[in-house]
Amino acid sequence: MPEPEPEPEPEPGLGLGLGPESESESELGARSRRKWLGAAPFRAAGCTRGSAGGAPRPGGRRQRPAPHPGGPMTERPATPAPFTTDDYRARMARAATAAADAGLAGLLVAPGPDLVWLTGYRPTSASERLTLLVLAPGHDPVLVVPTLEAGDAERAPGAPALTLRDWTDGQDPYAAAVPLLAGGGRYAVSDDTWAVHLLGLERRAPSSTSFTALGEALPMLRAVKDTAELDRLAAAGAAADAAYEKIKNVRFAGRRETDIAADLAALLREFGHAQVDFTVVGSGPNGADPHHEADDRVIADGDMVVLDFGGLKHGYGSDTTRTVHVGEPTAEERRVHEVVREAQERAVRAVRPGPTCQDVDRVARETIIEAGYGDRFIHRTGHGIGVTTHEPPYMVEGELQPLVPGMCFSVEPGIYLPGRFGVRIEDIVTVTDDGVRRLNTTSRELAIVQ
Repeated sequence: MPEPEPEPEPEPGLGLGLGPESESESELGARSRRKWLGAAPFRAAGCTRGSAGGAPRPGGRRQRPAPHPGGPMTERPATPAPFTTDDYRARMARAATAAADAGLAGLLVAPGPDLVWLTGYRPTSASERLTLLVLAPGHDPVLVVPTLEAGDAERAPGAPALTLRDWTDGQDPYAAAVPLLAGGGRYAVSDDTWAVHLLGLERRAPSSTSFTALGEALPMLRAVKDTAELDRLAAAGAAADAAYEKIKNVRFAGRRETDIAADLAALLREFGHAQVDFTVVGSGPNGADPHHEADDRVIADGDMVVLDFGGLKHGYGSDTTRTVHVGEPTAEERRVHEVVREAQERAVRAVRPGPTCQDVDRVARETIIEAGYGDRFIHRTGHGIGVTTHEPPYMVEGELQPLVPGMCFSVEPGIYLPGRFGVRIEDIVTVTDDGVRRLNTTSRELAIVQ
């Protein structure tokens, strides 16, 4: 699915009740987590962007919500405390240490999720003007920004932990950044960096300077969450659960997929999401497309309907899938749903410190193969989640990264029968010191809707 856009301002009259996007990071608790963060460079085998499959998911349509889906607003828990400057300072120090351990001269981070996570700074819009965090071991972090955006950067919660270096229109923006690369060496460049900026740096940097992708050099940089981050992910998951419990009460038959998608978006916002990234509603044969974008198909009695929805609450993601049925399902539909439910249950039980990401995928896949649907499970089993709804680690064949406490990811096997229907069940889980914790707790049984 696409990277999150800057969060929109609440529209009047929608009752969004939004809190601040960034909040406060606590120290890592478990010794195993601290040890892992200081270990050898992270690996990236098999990591690809996207959701259940390898390709990015079309974004959910931002529609004005229908007035009816849910009933009275539910009281929300208190907004978490904001992340502090010290939290961001610790993140930047951790990233610099990881860079040194990987043999890198430093990190070059453009606007995107890595910059948000490291500094709390989210530029108001995408811009052709150079914005770049230069983070090098043994040096103070420097954020290069255009002068017209320097005020916004100064207000970022992590700004006191770094040096701002601005440049104005008419100046060479790379002249502000290249002196920071004077020592040469290999720099990891964030995946969101515009090619024109990378080329501009490459032409001006010392000949001893080289560049690599941050996503390949340090793919697990944000993979291990601390307690404060896990609390936000749990809150986002609980909000998605609440939205699902209410959507089951609306009428499906005779309404368009886009109507249900709008209801889901409204419910996510009702329960505190500042941003809705996607609302997949795949009814009948459309459910056989894992990333179907809701269209004008009218949902009919007898349809299986895949609901996959999520976004950001307090700056951290939700991503939940449930499959419902309009009216009574057939024996085959019940069987397919039960196979997927069992595959997901077994895969979740396999999550604990030690096994690899590949192991989780294999457990889910082998269950579906045993049931005779192996060729209809057409995507990986899961993806990480944090400040974006899709990030490492990935539960996929070939990914040998061991699971460690604090990792948080989806487990979402599915079966897709072209021209007929699809089934997928998805929960977000986190690895604990001795096992696994689900961050989604709604029933995974096949729900009957009207």
